[in-house]
Amino acid sequence: MSKDRSSQTPAPASSRPEIEAFIERVKSLGPAATGGKRGRLVFALDATMSRQPTWDSACALQADMFREAASIGGLDIQLVYFRGLGECRASGWVAGSEKLAELMSRIDCRGGHTQIGKVLSHARQEHARQKVQALVFVGDAMEEAVDDLCQAAGELGILGVPVFMFQEGNDGVAESAYREIARLSRGAYCRFDTGAAHELGELLRAVAAYAAGGIKALSDLSARKAGVARKLLAQLK
Repeated sequence: MSKDRSSQTPAPASSRPEIEAFIERVKSLGPAATGGKRGRLVFALDATMSRQPTWDSACALQADMFREAASIGGLDIQLVYFRGLGECRASGWVAGSEKLAELMSRIDCRGGHTQIGKVLSHARQEHARQKVQALVFVGDAMEEAVDDLCQAAGELGILGVPVFMFQEGNDGVAESAYREIARLSRGAYCRFDTGAAHELGELLRAVAAYAAGGIKALSDLSARKAGVARKLLAQLK
C-alpha cells in the first residue's frame, strides 16, 4: 500500500457551512427515481488498510440510508468495494439494511492501492443494464491517473449518473481528484473528519433521499433536518 502523505499539503479542516453547501448542490439535479419505481444506488467503499479504524462505522451507517429511503419509496443498493492486490467486487442488489450489513460484515480491510477507476466503470456498466440514480464513494486516498478518472466521471455525467464523493480525512491529492470527479459527473463532494460518523451519516441519508425520491425528497429532508442536506443541494445547482 502506498499512502504516505508526508509530502502532501493537507486540505483545510471541513466545516459545517461546507457540509451545508454540499446539500444545496443537489438541488440542481433533475429527477432521480421515476414515479412508481424504486431508486438504485451504488454504494462504493475503499477497503484498503488505512480505512480499518472507521470501517465499522461505515458498516453501521448504511442502515441509515435504507431507513431514509424507506420513508420515501424505497431504494435498492449495491455494495462495491476494493482492497488488496487488484481485488474489486460488487454484491447483488439488495433492498434491506440487514442484508447489506451482513455483506459488509464479511469484509476486512487489506493493504493495497485505490481502484476508483474500476468503481466508475462498474457504475457505467450497471447503468447500461438498468438506470442507476447515483453512485456514492467513501474513501481517503487517490493513487491513480487522475485524467483517466476524470474521463470516466465525465461519461457518467453525460449519462445522468451523479457521483457523490465523500472524503475521509485531509489528503490534499485526494481532495483535488474527488472534487473533479464530482464536478464532471454533475455530482457533489464533501469531506468529513476521520471518525466523524454523524457527519457521514447525514451525507448518506441525504443521497439516499435523492436516489429514492429526487430533488423534492431531498428538499423535504433539508427542511426537516437542516445542515448537511442543504450543502448537497447547493452543489448540485
